[in-house]
Parts: sequence; structure tokens; C-alpha cells
Amino acid sequence: MTNHIHVFLSHGLESGPDSTKVTTLKAEAETFAGVTAIAVDHRSTNDPVTRMQQMRAAIDESGARPENVILAGSSMGGWVCAQTSADTPVLGCFLLAPALNMPDYPGSSPAIRAGHTQIIHGWHDDVVLPMPVIELARDQDLPLLVLPDGHRLQDSLPRVVTEFRRFMNDCLSD
Repeated sequence: MTNHIHVFLSHGLESGPDSTKVTTLKAEAETFAGVTAIAVDHRSTNDPVTRMQQMRAAIDESGARPENVILAGSSMGGWVCAQTSADTPVLGCFLLAPALNMPDYPGSSPAIRAGHTQIIHGWHDDVVLPMPVIELARDQDLPLLVLPDGHRLQDSLPRVVTEFRRFMNDCLSD
């Protein structure tokens, strides 16, 4: 790998940058040489557009080029990552239970523009229903893994980490 990679992690609505998923994925990303992982703190706002602006500001602040950016987010953070990639193509987009088709979220089905994408969702998610996510994955021909879990994917964390490691390897092999 010749280019430094930045991984930006975006947490969910009722979570934070120190949540279990964010800290676990951040630690996993940092095991790769030449990778800097940044957990964006969105706790100052519940507005999805403002959170997207915070993500853009974090990317700009880092000086990372979009082709060297990997976005990873859960729930509202997944929406932030998907929408950010729709506006600016990135290297990778790793989405956990992305908040698609939600009231008050603009662009409920963003056209994800990433060199690599992986979506993981829970069959028993009662916060973000699986069907809109399944339809987006089908319509955009994106990889989707649906697990027997709920919105937080808490029972599937080891599998999520395994999938993230594989995803990072795929992104870094470019």
C-alpha cells in the first residue's frame, strides 16, 4: 500500500464515539499498517444533515483524499456514511444497520459511490426495518449480509469484526 488510508467511523443517534462497535472497529482498523482511524463525535446534534457536515469537516481536516477514505457507520452513522459517499466517491463504505427510509432523513436511498461496499443488517431490526436496506442493496447491486440479530447487532459483534477485517483487506488490496 503506497497511500495513507483514513477510516472515519460514525456512530448512531443514541450512541457516541466511545461505543462498543465504534471502538472495536477503530481498534481493528488501526491493526493495519498505514491506516489512521478517526471516530467522529456527533453527540452535539441529532440532525442527520449536520452530522453529515461534521463528517465532511473531519475528512477535510485530516487532509485525506477521497480515494483513500473508508467510511464506517452504524444506524444514523450508516446513513451519514452512505450519503457522504453518494456526494463524494470514496474507497470504501462499511454500513451497519444503516438508517435508510427514515422519516426526517433526506435522501432515504443514497446512491452509494464507493470502490468497496459492505452492508450488514439484522433480520430482527425493529428500528430500521430490513426491507428498505435489502431493496437498496438489490437496486445498487451491493453486498449485503443479514444476520439473526437486532438493530444494535450486539450478538453478532465477532462476526461484524471478522467482516470488517475482510472488508479492510479488500480495500487495501487496491
